[in-house]
Amino acid sequence: MADDVLLAETTRGGRVESRHYGAAVVVDAHGGVVFSAGDVTTPVFPRSTVKAFMALPLVASGAADRYGLSDAALALACASHQGEPAHVALAADMLARTGRDYTALECGTHWPLDTTSARALAAAGQDACALHNCCSGKHAGFICLSCATGVDPEHYARPEHPVMQTMASTLTAVTGAAHTQDNRGVDGCAIPTWAIPLPALALGFARLGTGAGLNADHAAAAARLRTAIAANPFMVAGTGQFDTLVMQDVAPYALTKMGAEGVMTVTLPTQGLGIAIKCRDGGIRAAEAAAAALISRFGKLESARLQHFMRRTLKNWNGQIVGELRAAADLAPDHLPANAS
Repeated sequence: MADDVLLAETTRGGRVESRHYGAAVVVDAHGGVVFSAGDVTTPVFPRSTVKAFMALPLVASGAADRYGLSDAALALACASHQGEPAHVALAADMLARTGRDYTALECGTHWPLDTTSARALAAAGQDACALHNCCSGKHAGFICLSCATGVDPEHYARPEHPVMQTMASTLTAVTGAAHTQDNRGVDGCAIPTWAIPLPALALGFARLGTGAGLNADHAAAAARLRTAIAANPFMVAGTGQFDTLVMQDVAPYALTKMGAEGVMTVTLPTQGLGIAIKCRDGGIRAAEAAAAALISRFGKLESARLQHFMRRTLKNWNGQIVGELRAAADLAPDHLPANAS
């Protein structure tokens, strides 16, 4: 087993204050490893990174067309959104098309992750509901799939439900890794999540970006989802979020998806590559920095936002620059950019 490598570090006063270690791998659509660093063999829970894989049956089954789902809705089905008004309204619309409302969602309730939206909701004297959950778009997609295929959506989040059985088989087909009870856990939104090695996760993203290795229906669905995501990066995350900001700059040449506990994934369709990263301490900021570096390096892409996430200044509450967060030099292109604010 390889030792984990440095993914990113922060400085203060000219000294390294924190170091984030983990693993990263870049894989082509045939499973060839282009780049590997750290322990990529120990299975990790992909968490929310696989939402686009889970949306493949929504499109391939005809459910998306039956309910007239827009590209924005398809992007929301792949999202970890911030609970902003546009996200909430679109998730509600997806459910309404099946004759249901937020009470059908089994993802649980939390306040909007977007602070401005949460404050506005509280100021209006309203409570949060399941529509504000960052996974409500994905869950609305599950309900659309269940209803379109004539299956009662009640308890759709349970592993034995036909929708979750479809998810398990789809994830197995896309990543090439088994998704069984043996490697299954429970995600934050109550559905199953399966631990798989990073190369399998990266392979899935290479396939998502190219269609290679997928059956014809899934390949066509992947192409449609890529278009939807690239056109609607706000729906995938939200204001100020890595996925939205980066894809606003570099989509469709790179599509990104963060997951909880320091997991980050990328597809580079033009190069036919998938990237998977795990920051072992669960720190998403390190995974973002590493992802930006690998996108720039293997996607041969340049943008101000990629540079920002590769190397950004850190400020205190008075606006003083106190240090920086930077991707590890071994991950980056030929050289790290100068400090970006």
